[in-house]
Amino acid sequence: MASLIQSEESLVEVMTRPSPAVESAVRAVDGDIVILGVAGKMGATLAELLIRAGARRVIGVSRFSQPSTEEYLRAIGVETIMADLLDDTALTSLPDAACVYQMAGFKFGATGNQTLTWAANAHLPLRVIERYRDARIVYVSSGNVYAYAAVDGHGAVEEDRLDPVGEYAQSRLGGERLATFMAQRLDTKLLIVRLFYATELRYGILHDLAHSIVARTPIDLTMGHVNQIWQGDANAYLTRAASLAAYPATILNMTGQEVISVRKIALALGDRLGVDPVFEGSESETALLGDSSKLYELLGTPPTSLMQIADWVAHWVEMGGCSLGKPTKYGSRDGVF
Repeated sequence: MASLIQSEESLVEVMTRPSPAVESAVRAVDGDIVILGVAGKMGATLAELLIRAGARRVIGVSRFSQPSTEEYLRAIGVETIMADLLDDTALTSLPDAACVYQMAGFKFGATGNQTLTWAANAHLPLRVIERYRDARIVYVSSGNVYAYAAVDGHGAVEEDRLDPVGEYAQSRLGGERLATFMAQRLDTKLLIVRLFYATELRYGILHDLAHSIVARTPIDLTMGHVNQIWQGDANAYLTRAASLAAYPATILNMTGQEVISVRKIALALGDRLGVDPVFEGSESETALLGDSSKLYELLGTPPTSLMQIADWVAHWVEMGGCSLGKPTKYGSRDGVF
């Protein structure tokens, strides 16, 4: 078993440690790399992974509402630009790049703020394609665009029916459609990644479950099955998948290998924490689930197992490790975030 993670510094080190495959992929990028939305939950660790893997130049763009994030990125060698990406002047003035990660978006708080949700999630991706038409673009979208899938199956594949629930999910599909339209018009190489819940120790579904268990807060089983992928594995895939950006656009699901029973993983966490979980409700026959077999065929399966993540999360919560304070709201079946 891999060692337990004892500090935030060790957590980041584990998540941003490049494999030989990641180093090879980063060396193959012939030019600069821009990350739009670098201050988000995944952007900062993706930037650090790229730096550690030997990227020539990484430029991170964000509004940087928390100055400490910008300070940290600069300290590790990321060049930062403070910008509102919905400002056309700011977007067009950004430096050119060979590879662009479009990770900017708006989810939590989307309900009640629909105009910003659609601007950030639907309009911005199109504008990014226009600005970076000659780059390879990796657009991180969401698995929320799919219809709910049967929990006794493997989850939605890329060709399955799309039926986004709620305005956040609808705006994500809108972003995919508009980005694809503009990429077709401009012959831009585009990869759309439909991500289902990346997790680490400060954030994620297992983090939420462990804190509920310790607080003896009832866990609602209505959304009784989920997907999870370790954030370090997700970022490693993103670095390697940049070469898959193509014209016409490629679409790939990204998540862990298992359809996870919320009840079973909560019981496993409870066993590690020495606390019996409290449940309410019963499991639905469908859930938001994705099948990443196509990604695995191209780049291999994710190396970090669910039980390894559970060991890490339980220990982290037990020792009072920090939290980002951003609940995933994974249980929402009405699209309200």
